[in-house]
Amino acid sequence: MKIYTRSGDEGDTGLFGGPRVPKDDARVEAYGAVDELNAALGVAAAGLDRDASPDLAEMLHEIQSTLFDLGGELATPDARERAASGKLTPLLAEGSSERLEGWIDALEEELEPLTQFILPGGAPVAAQLQLARTVCRRAERRAVSLAAIEDDVAGEVLVYLNRLSDFLFGAARAVNRREGVEEPRWASPRWASEES
Repeated sequence: MKIYTRSGDEGDTGLFGGPRVPKDDARVEAYGAVDELNAALGVAAAGLDRDASPDLAEMLHEIQSTLFDLGGELATPDARERAASGKLTPLLAEGSSERLEGWIDALEEELEPLTQFILPGGAPVAAQLQLARTVCRRAERRAVSLAAIEDDVAGEVLVYLNRLSDFLFGAARAVNRREGVEEPRWASPRWASEES
């Protein structure tokens, strides 16, 4: 079986169980951003020291699997209606957001409280997790845009993406702490020029 089909050469793509739409359709933008997020998390997971952070490695693997399901839900027109009628099992597992909240709480117990803004950076994997956080925020914005024009976007999808960005922020901070790397702190260049 060939990986290319040539069916999208005219700039359209097929939705799961639905019609063909332009590749810049709001639904394609939403699940495409989730796919990009999943790839960004794959980069972070690949660089993670699994001996130092086996918990984070397991969490990231579960999140990537969940994002695969979430993207499938976004790619399916009338997903909620199909699930309600029994024609489709909901792809995003119930309680997924609460699971993230538990992980966030556990990570926060090992972190110093923030007293000022930090910049994305520090250890390479921490920086990659911060980059994934920003991709997550974009995926959330795309899902919100889709929900504004389609009534089949489950509220749990939006909650999960919102909570996931919080988790990624905490995970990045935890990686820096575990690797003994100081978090880059924000200092306004404006203040520096005022002092000189």
